Amino acid sequence: MRVLALDFGPARTGVAVSDTTGTLARPVVVVDAAATAAGLDRLSALVAEHEAELVVVGMPLTLRGEHGEQARVTESFVALLRGRLEVPVETYDERFTTTLAQRSAGRAPEDAVAAAHLLQSWLERSR
Repeated sequence: MRVLALDFGPARTGVAVSDTTGTLARPVVVVDAAATAAGLDRLSALVAEHEAELVVVGMPLTLRGEHGEQARVTESFVALLRGRLEVPVETYDERFTTTLAQRSAGRAPEDAVAAAHLLQSWLERSR
């Protein structure tokens, strides 16, 4: 199953995709203003382009595992996404993905690398 992951941010959203075996995650692109009509259109096109069967959105919980203000903003985005996509959308704890992305070498944009870390963690948990 191919999975698309989103590291959502109000300004920039990192996108990553798994391989068809659901083993490896790779960064894809960054979508600007993902919660806007244009951003949602772009995400919908990416889901179709990569033939994703599921979308995983990083949920930015606090260090104590609680829902803060950014988590509430993300929940609103997830609701918009669920209304737009024909594939299931779920959330997954994204704590520390940005820190991991900052420590990763490579040419991909940091937000997309954060999405790849999120997705790789989700894939490993799902095995």
